[in-house]
Amino acid sequence: MHSSVIPAQYPKAMVEVFRSDIYDAATAAHLLKLIHNMLPLYTATFDLEDCDRILRVQCRQEPVNADKLIAVFHAEGFRAEVLEDEYQIE
Repeated sequence: MHSSVIPAQYPKAMVEVFRSDIYDAATAAHLLKLIHNMLPLYTATFDLEDCDRILRVQCRQEPVNADKLIAVFHAEGFRAEVLEDEYQIE
């Protein structure tokens, strides 16, 4: 039986949310395949129905590297940017 152990320094999944310019499912599937091949620890999904064409990326083993993900988009001729939180935590 295989069990996954989460390192103590990352007890919860790290999640980063991106705004993108991806409009169709075929392009999204292509980019997801690239992301999963290049960054196998990451789990990524698109929400193309959202007005910002959201990409959600999660990793339990390390912080999400936004620069690497943005570089994947740029290399394929697309745009992605980190979607900043709209609220402040006090």
